[in-house]
Amino acid sequence: MREEEDFLGKKNLPDSAYYGIQTQRAVENFPVTGRGESKEFILAYVMLKIAAAEANMELDNLDHEQGSAIIKAAQEILGGKLLGEFRVDLFQAGAGTSFNMNVNEVIANRALEILGHSKGDYNYLNPNDHVNRSQSSNDTFPTASHVAIVMEADKLMETLHKLSSSMEDKGKSMISVPKSGRTHLMDAMPITIGDEFIAYSEAIKRALNRIKESRNNLLEIPLGGTATGNGVNTPPLYRETVIKKLSKLTSLPLLPAKNGMEALQSRSIMVAFSNSLAELAVELSRIANDLRLMGSGPTSGLNEIVLPPVQPGSSIMPGKVNPVMAECMNMICFQIMGNNSTVSLAGQAGQFELNVMTPVMISNILETLAMLNNYLPVFQEKCIEGIMANKKTIEDRTGKNPSIATLLSPKIGYSEAAKLSKEALKTDQSIKDLVVMKGLMTMKEADKFFDLDKISKNPYK
Repeated sequence: MREEEDFLGKKNLPDSAYYGIQTQRAVENFPVTGRGESKEFILAYVMLKIAAAEANMELDNLDHEQGSAIIKAAQEILGGKLLGEFRVDLFQAGAGTSFNMNVNEVIANRALEILGHSKGDYNYLNPNDHVNRSQSSNDTFPTASHVAIVMEADKLMETLHKLSSSMEDKGKSMISVPKSGRTHLMDAMPITIGDEFIAYSEAIKRALNRIKESRNNLLEIPLGGTATGNGVNTPPLYRETVIKKLSKLTSLPLLPAKNGMEALQSRSIMVAFSNSLAELAVELSRIANDLRLMGSGPTSGLNEIVLPPVQPGSSIMPGKVNPVMAECMNMICFQIMGNNSTVSLAGQAGQFELNVMTPVMISNILETLAMLNNYLPVFQEKCIEGIMANKKTIEDRTGKNPSIATLLSPKIGYSEAAKLSKEALKTDQSIKDLVVMKGLMTMKEADKFFDLDKISKNPYK
């Protein structure tokens, strides 16, 4: 064991631990979920510490021996070492001070080893005075949040592009298969099943564009603002230098906040990004609902499409197959909407010069991004790409769709067309057959007039 001391007193820690006394206090104070920060967030924070050390050394604000050891220790973490030393729970002290100190202590103690000193020898290299130099939790935690979100958002945008393309390809493969449209869940004018999937593709593209726009806003970061946005305890040119260093490390075109104080007071940029993910979830859930309905059956549902069977659907009913991929998609979307509600509530909970609720915001946003990045490629492969149209069922039902009487309204009026629609339902005949039977058209004229391929054609294609 080793003993460490802060202004609140002393504590014993395992000598093997790279975290220090402030981390230990946080572990004891916040035993909430048993889950620590994500690897993505840890690495974003560590890159920030490298950028700060480089900037401080360049500006003669940090001893080069100490700064080099800090950078080397941080680079080891980027390489995958010491990740188990980040012990602070997702729910922690406001503003992320606990986690910032966890990062500072791990880097400081590893840097001390590199320099030939013992862990805890903070008189030589200190977590606050050296690793955290020119920084505050108040500017570093939201900055690392932005960086982690952008990196994960870039993965999501690529995933969504592939999903949209897959839906479009599926639509093109079924573009000539007419089916009954539905409004209010009731029969409406025919469309093609291909156009339905192409419309799904367009919905994903729109959601992708909204995510891209809100992602780009996150490139503006508050780093260099320190405690209240005015850059106290930073050397001249620090903000510009450290952001330039972090941009190079992350390969992102990061920008200084237009107003340093607003950037600490407000988390609106993170809220807006979370909202864009919730908007995506609305579309994905809607599409999943349609797939489940179109695939319902096989004998007593719509049975318009066949969803790929991926696992047995029942522990008691032999041979049953359920739309499990779409069901999972729905549940993920529900969770995303709940995460967004949390982020929105946290966004309005800031007071005066700081929003201290950033830890719960970043944990929810990164959870949402992880779920989407993990599941959407599987959903695309095991659901979308294997969907097949049940052509016979679709064509039989579409021919008897009473809404086709709509085409007669310009010729015989709405009221007379409505009577034909009602009679067609009552006699279980198609509108085309009924028109021929009544002598309103010849069969040849009716075949041409009620051509389903023509009726279902999308004029916007």
